Amino acid sequence: MSSLRNSLPRRAHKERAQPHSRRKFGLLEKHKDYVVRARAFHQKEQAIQKLKEKAAFRNPDEFYFKMINTKTSDGVHRQESVANKYTKEELMLMKTQDIGYILQKLQTEKKKIDRLCGMLHSLDNPSSSKRVFYAENREEAREIRAKVSEQEKVPDAEDLPKNIKRKMGSSYRELEARQGRVRELEKIYMDMAMQKELQKKGRKRKLREDEIVSPTSRPVYKWRQERKR
Repeated sequence: MSSLRNSLPRRAHKERAQPHSRRKFGLLEKHKDYVVRARAFHQKEQAIQKLKEKAAFRNPDEFYFKMINTKTSDGVHRQESVANKYTKEELMLMKTQDIGYILQKLQTEKKKIDRLCGMLHSLDNPSSSKRVFYAENREEAREIRAKVSEQEKVPDAEDLPKNIKRKMGSSYRELEARQGRVRELEKIYMDMAMQKELQKKGRKRKLREDEIVSPTSRPVYKWRQERKR
């Protein structure tokens, strides 16, 4: 009997819409919407209650240094900038670590580029290795030559399947992206190496444009010669 009752068509009950006179208030709030709103309201209420309790039980003799190292700007606590937070040796060590990380990434990208170039080169230029066949007479030699010529026919790019073309296209795009990344990493590596050298001891000066032998867009520095003991 229950299966017969379930097989009968039932009326689809629709949710009640907002009355026409209350359209200006937006969509009619359902029970699930009220639950979400009430839960958020109670969470905020509990957070405010906890803050009130902390303020009520606060120790008047409490002190920590951020009370004097910070200031309030537009209702936001901002910490004052600390000059010379690190020593010269610590800064040099951090520069060295950063340069090592950039160099590692640069070498990784170059290895991936070499692997991609080798794969695409093998697809575009098939192997030119030759194979020697031996025949007993001229007729057998002609048959072998015909078979080999059919096997060595290289399909054109237009004859390749669509999935192969798509993979080759994505590989070429990846190769271009990695080459651009390598150029950016090389530029960053050169700039960081220059900044590290400038932090070292020794008198130096920036050369003028007329003093530079080979013109370049980067600044060129010259260190004064010092006698080493």
